[in-house]
Amino acid sequence: MSAYITETLHLANDEIATLVRLPARANSRGAVLYVHGFVDYFFQDHVAEHFAGRGFDFYAIDLRRYGRSLREGEIPWFTTDLAEYFEELDAAVDCIRADGHDCIAVLAHSTGGLIAPLWLNDRPHPEVNALILNSPWLELQEGWFLRTIGTWVIRGIGRVCPEWIVPQTLGSVNSESVHKDIHGEWEFNTIWKPLTPQPVRFGFLAAVRRGQARLHKGLNVRCPVFVMHSDESRLGLKVWSPVAMRADTVLNVEQIEQWAGAIAPDVTTATIPGGMHDLFLSAEPVRKRAFAEMDSWLESHLIDMPSPRVD
Repeated sequence: MSAYITETLHLANDEIATLVRLPARANSRGAVLYVHGFVDYFFQDHVAEHFAGRGFDFYAIDLRRYGRSLREGEIPWFTTDLAEYFEELDAAVDCIRADGHDCIAVLAHSTGGLIAPLWLNDRPHPEVNALILNSPWLELQEGWFLRTIGTWVIRGIGRVCPEWIVPQTLGSVNSESVHKDIHGEWEFNTIWKPLTPQPVRFGFLAAVRRGQARLHKGLNVRCPVFVMHSDESRLGLKVWSPVAMRADTVLNVEQIEQWAGAIAPDVTTATIPGGMHDLFLSAEPVRKRAFAEMDSWLESHLIDMPSPRVD
């Protein structure tokens, strides 16, 4: 890994989150804060190096009970309220401001791409000048029944027995497509991001459905938003196949396109052909396209932003 600086953020109820920083190689143009997805943590060195090489101090947060923040005895990746994560996101912004930045772009993936808009809607930070979403989880990628009647069941069980496990587990096709020892290019901690199917708990799924319902009614994120997704979904794969290397096997990309406009008054979307769920872990030509689309949008929206503060 690159020369990261790691800081533990102490939260309420004796919990912790972890902020990871890679300083820019040259004079900083601002900062980027990365927010990971479900059953995930920050390990994408090449994303950090991409921004650092372009003059941005790069920060990534491992949310409570995820990755570097996971402690013995905790249920990993579990919450009953997505707003719980707002505390560490606020703390991360405080740390970034303390480093001298008044210009922050937030980059969030998958479940992080749902959490971040809700956070910025409820707790707007004037320092956050741009929001970039990489395959955000804006809708339940299931049929009509589970998105309607089934959601009431999910919410009911989630309220009474939040730790109960949903019968359908989170599949492993996406992780198998990413890890270098199987079909992918990337190395990561398989305790923090397992290669085997993982359980989803009712309390967590109910929290997600509440957050998605709020988003569907319309949020008012005050900064420009850029939403990227693949051009194709291949959901329901039980066994890995080569198609998993060129499609989103986790989320429905049509739903992402459908609901992106509900995030903010100013939303731009981009379709990345051949993209996997995490566009930046896709095949090299695809991820280069994703970086180029993001850089072009970010450049056009950073032109009038303030320079980093010098104390």
